[in-house]
Amino acid sequence: MRASHEREQTMQILEGIKVVELGQLIAGPFAAKTLADFGARVVKIEPPGGGDPLRKWRKLREGNSVWWDAQSRNKESVAIDLRQPEGQALVRELLADADVLIENFRPGTLEAWGLGWEALHALNPRLIMLRLSGFGQTGPRAGEPGFAAVGEAFAGLRHLNAEPGRAPVRAGVSLGDTVAGLHGAMGVLLALYGRDARGGTGQMIDLALYEAMFNLTESLLPEYDAFGEVRQPAGGALPGIAPSNAYPCGDGRFVLVAGNGDSIFRRLMAAIDRPDLADDPALARNDGRAARAAELDTAIGAWTAQRTLDDVLAAMAAADVPASRLYTIADLATDAHYQARGNIERIPALAGGTIAVPGIVPRLSATPGAVHRRAPRLGEHSDTVLHELGHDDVAIAALRARKIVG
Repeated sequence: MRASHEREQTMQILEGIKVVELGQLIAGPFAAKTLADFGARVVKIEPPGGGDPLRKWRKLREGNSVWWDAQSRNKESVAIDLRQPEGQALVRELLADADVLIENFRPGTLEAWGLGWEALHALNPRLIMLRLSGFGQTGPRAGEPGFAAVGEAFAGLRHLNAEPGRAPVRAGVSLGDTVAGLHGAMGVLLALYGRDARGGTGQMIDLALYEAMFNLTESLLPEYDAFGEVRQPAGGALPGIAPSNAYPCGDGRFVLVAGNGDSIFRRLMAAIDRPDLADDPALARNDGRAARAAELDTAIGAWTAQRTLDDVLAAMAAADVPASRLYTIADLATDAHYQARGNIERIPALAGGTIAVPGIVPRLSATPGAVHRRAPRLGEHSDTVLHELGHDDVAIAALRARKIVG
């Protein structure tokens, strides 16, 4: 595991960019984390008392979520009650010279607080505002709540995640949120480029969770439009692209084999001793193989079922056929390739000591990003940030006494 200090000395590409995060849980904060990893200063606004609910999600150590350690690294925490007019005024002060605002409240919430796009654009024309929500700021469903699971279902992806004839399942992580967070971070970077390199002004980015997932649907819509085809669940297979599936091994484990390239297919068939299939002209191209995918899966599965997973992987490596064991987190935490590429870093943990978290991606050669700050305690930076805005200790104490600031 790579220690974050190895990359701390490099100047980061987003240094000097000030981001105010009003989001909570996953989508907005994930976008902000991505920007913070590359040097942006992220000031996270949390409600006094409890803070972001993510602080108590999943596994806790010393009362703090270890997920919080990963997602809130490199951020500062300021506790402000946004429901109070004085708290809203403090946020407007903070946004007066900010570059980016990230929020993922239900549409209309910020407008009710006097923090909508029109008001903020008038306050700071250079401000870029990323708005993440379940269904977007407009449209007949804009006002509805929408977590990641809803976005995945509405985008048509949850329908596909199933064995044929069985109930759809989720991926095990909140893909709708994190994929939207990445799209949002990309939108912020595009808007920053448009403002700073092209002489533009600030702009608002309206992104729905379902839109980010819909952007991943590849040929689903063109196939329906051209052929009326509604793709159905296919379990571990890749419909229309063959052979590619998870196959049972003789030791009770599964192996993923992707033999769908034309030359790869021939090598795979040679490895499983099926020259008849390798030499069949009807199987030379993917369209022919897709029509006989069940036959190919049966042949491959019959071969893998007679061998251990390690033996199968060795044979695939010898034949230069893409294949993999189905990694658990325990597998990848000690994997040599993860280690060699710095995909796992140890960073300071809020509960003390260190904790392993995913490293920074994408990898830039000159400005690779860095984890330079542990996740913050609730309101840890309230005084510092308010002092920067010109509030003295007496004023801050008065705000704290009225529970406007925590």
